[in-house]
Amino acid sequence: MGVFMREEIIAVLRSIVGDGEPIELSVPEAEIFGHYSTNWALRAAKARGVVPLELAKEYAAKIADAAPAGFFHKVEAAAPGFINFWLSNGTIQERFARVARDRVFGGSDAGKGKTVIVEYSQPNIAKKMHVGHMRTTIIGDALANILACSGWRVIRWNYLGDWGTQFGKLIAAYKMWGDRGVVKKDPIVELQKLYVRFHEEMKADPALEERGREEFRKLEEGDRENRKLWDWFKSESLSEFRKMYQTLDVDFDIWIGESFFERDMKPTVQLLVDKGIAERSADGGIVVTLDDVGLPPALIEKSDGASLYLTRDIANLRYRLSKYKPSRILYVVGNEQTLHFEQLFAIARKLGLADADLVHIKYGLVLGERGKKLSTREGTAEMLDDLVNDAIVKARELIEAKNPDLPESEKTEVAFAVAMGALKYNDLKENRTTDIVFNWEKMLDFAGDSGPYLQYTYARLKSVLRKAEDARLNAKFRPADAAELAHAAELALARKLFEFPDAVRRAGELYATSQLAVYLHQLAVAANKFYETTPILKDDNAVRRRARLALAATTARALQKGVGLLGIKTLEKI
Repeated sequence: MGVFMREEIIAVLRSIVGDGEPIELSVPEAEIFGHYSTNWALRAAKARGVVPLELAKEYAAKIADAAPAGFFHKVEAAAPGFINFWLSNGTIQERFARVARDRVFGGSDAGKGKTVIVEYSQPNIAKKMHVGHMRTTIIGDALANILACSGWRVIRWNYLGDWGTQFGKLIAAYKMWGDRGVVKKDPIVELQKLYVRFHEEMKADPALEERGREEFRKLEEGDRENRKLWDWFKSESLSEFRKMYQTLDVDFDIWIGESFFERDMKPTVQLLVDKGIAERSADGGIVVTLDDVGLPPALIEKSDGASLYLTRDIANLRYRLSKYKPSRILYVVGNEQTLHFEQLFAIARKLGLADADLVHIKYGLVLGERGKKLSTREGTAEMLDDLVNDAIVKARELIEAKNPDLPESEKTEVAFAVAMGALKYNDLKENRTTDIVFNWEKMLDFAGDSGPYLQYTYARLKSVLRKAEDARLNAKFRPADAAELAHAAELALARKLFEFPDAVRRAGELYATSQLAVYLHQLAVAANKFYETTPILKDDNAVRRRARLALAATTARALQKGVGLLGIKTLEKI
């Protein structure tokens, strides 16, 4: 499918070095070190007991001879043992002609015939979504998009936090202090106030803790009043969540939360006991001992018989494997839940649930501009809707200054898209396991490493294409036209386009959105250099003009598809 330049070069290398040794191919930052480079000789020399540079020289000559005529401009060895490759202009031009006509460029069939469940977002009902939910939602959605582009059948799963002792506490709080009329006016805000009040009152009256547990026990046993309250709380929560997901342009295939598995709790615990995996502890709870894998014991049932999050996750895993037959399940959950997933995966192995690869997609914290953790207990956590509104206001101010003549309706549309692009790209460009910091100036910089920069580059290219169309200059591109692309900036942009499918595939293989985000920024930089240094509309050579317009159009298409995979919308005008 499409053009995979790395695969072509690796195939040439394999024809010489054989299939037994791994071959890595990188793209050097500076062209003087090649369009592509491999460190194969550095690794192979050690096993063969030879000098790396001498081996690199020997094989550089063999590779040059083995390649199709005219494929490489040159192949050279470089200290201490690299082999560097420069593509010929003819190769670049011919492959670009293919890319320009490839309607599905960027996709692959790497996951063809396989199913992956991506679990993300996981908000708790009766609580507003806060900035902590932003990362799981944005990362999960982008990974789902990327895997779908790579041929996977993707099931997007929102695993709601809708069960557990906290709902007993909320029910107790509502029964003591709630007012239905007040709650109905602003359900989630008022329910959250009740929950916070319950925890504050517990400091002076510890007995409230037991009352909360009692109300949850009643809920688990099907108490009609408690079940009716819980249904109401959940309905109001889902209504609010859907509004936020619409704003974020995120959707799910399945909305099944913890409560779905309540009837499976006792059978799940009994299964673990019957198989000798779990046993009753000295304090009356039921635990799974995990000493053999270097983990602490995992509690799966409290001494009072109440279920736990881990128990529900075990039941959930068995259900998913049975119903959907996935090859892989991704859990997009923060770093702080690492132990939980280590225990879950260890128990799954003991149960023989090895039908799918289970992967914890960890991510770091969201920090304020001063690098401090946003903490709910300290009262500094920002609600997600407030954060989104702040972004829109700041983006609107920038649009007003940048393009004051834009119609009001367009300003609103542009500001919204720019705000969402800034929020999402700021998250997705980073290594997901690290913490991300909000710096609005950098996030909204139209000339920096930002979502708005990608959107601006796309709009810039589309402006050229509209002008060409208005002037009737946009004649149909012919493959032979590509031979006119000889300017350094043109060739560099075409080569950068070749990397698009690999960037998408690596992002999916490594579960690293940064692989794609960093590539898209590099593509935008190359596109702007092409735009600023190469005449397009003013070129008197009609054939070359067609080729350059095709290069602009193909780049715009790659940008649109790439940022779309990250969940970011492009704009025709900014």
